Amino acid sequence: MRPVVIVGYGGLGREAYWLAKDCGREVRGILDDRVAPDDYGRYRVLGPLDHAGEHLDADFIVAIGSPRVRKAVVTKLTRNNSLKFATLIHPSVLMDFSSVTVGEGSLICAGCVGTVDFCIGKHVIINLKCTLAHDDVVGDFVTIAPLAAISGNVTLKAGVEVGTGASVRQGVVMEEGSMLGMGSTLTTSTEPNTVFLGSPAKAYKSLPEF
Repeated sequence: MRPVVIVGYGGLGREAYWLAKDCGREVRGILDDRVAPDDYGRYRVLGPLDHAGEHLDADFIVAIGSPRVRKAVVTKLTRNNSLKFATLIHPSVLMDFSSVTVGEGSLICAGCVGTVDFCIGKHVIINLKCTLAHDDVVGDFVTIAPLAAISGNVTLKAGVEVGTGASVRQGVVMEEGSMLGMGSTLTTSTEPNTVFLGSPAKAYKSLPEF
């Protein structure tokens, strides 16, 4: 099995390091523009992102929480390199894998539970102990923070971010680039590139286009 290279040394990157090991994958190290190379620390740092081309025999995972930043980094990495991306799903995750699809570059952390007949796009991050239900559609570059609950027939379009402990009502559509704040409850569909807060959640402010 090919080794894994993690992109991003922040908290999520170090969590992905642990996740990959729990998935039985060898972790070669971390790429990050902000951290000096280190062969001897707890987490081996390989160097900046422009060293990615030295590791084409490995699978990459971009472990950066912000959907907008993650998309920019993936675009940069793939511009001049024929990279392949890992898909990491913690062994504790429960879902009907015969009816669920998960795109490349995505990671699903420990304790998540899904049911049946849903799809997850590319470069999606689903953090600890989230739930997903039947017929959900999770677009590319979505981030779902810990303890979020996504009901059935929900659509999270590209670049959506769902905060820690937030919940989304059945049938709701979160448009591209929108964000649901921590602990909020979304009961109606959203406009694109907008932050929603509260219970029930209301529009709070606009965001740059995803």
